[in-house]
Amino acid sequence: MEMNEPRIIEFSRIGAPETGYISVGEQNSNVPFEIKRLFWTYFTPESIVRGRHAHHDTEMILIALNGRIIVTTEMPDGKLQTFKLEEPDKGLYMPRLCWHTMQYTHTAVQLVITSSHYTPEDYIRRYEDFQQICADLKK
Repeated sequence: MEMNEPRIIEFSRIGAPETGYISVGEQNSNVPFEIKRLFWTYFTPESIVRGRHAHHDTEMILIALNGRIIVTTEMPDGKLQTFKLEEPDKGLYMPRLCWHTMQYTHTAVQLVITSSHYTPEDYIRRYEDFQQICADLKK
């Protein structure tokens, strides 16, 4: 597996059932980029599919702090993968140019760690545009 493919990152799980746990993410340790932004989603209806975009430059880690999130990814080479996130000590690393969709249980709380600040220009929102970028990369 290449480093620029989506992959599960395991964070530490320190503690015990009787006292609870803490997990730690550290920049340039288990977070493979400089952290620029955090955001979280919650109370997403189960019938809604979110995402449906890629980023020109942003790398991300998605973590299901609660509930379950099903993430489907597509890379420029056409490789499709599906990941089930439901443990708060595991995150999904997504490189740049990774088309993704996410479907949540209603109780899911998703934390997203990103390598860049929000800029609308970084988003590839149309699947047709993503496909064209992929085709251009193959030339």
